[in-house]
Amino acid sequence: MCCILLGFAAVSRAQGGGQRRSPEDRAKQLQTALNLTDDQTAKITAIYQAQAKQVDSIRTAGGDFSAMRPLMQATNEKVKAILTPEQATAYQKMMDERRARMQQGGGGGN
Repeated sequence: MCCILLGFAAVSRAQGGGQRRSPEDRAKQLQTALNLTDDQTAKITAIYQAQAKQVDSIRTAGGDFSAMRPLMQATNEKVKAILTPEQATAYQKMMDERRARMQQGGGGGN
């Protein structure tokens, strides 16, 4: 489940009245946090763009978070496949921290 939360964080911000971060912004944040190469960033941006389209389709169809879980899981697995082992470890740590904040009611925003 924790793998879902990083990808879902930007989507959930929109539900909470915050701004929805673009796939490009999400990839840029990872580029900075994980020291991604330009190639990695481009690939992750494409993954997030595809995810955003699918999330919009699920929302339009009236789906909720449970309907999005498989999508978020798949997205995070695709992102991890692009990362080096060191980056993947740091990425997992980021997701774990975000999950802990969300469980405490702090949201997954910044």
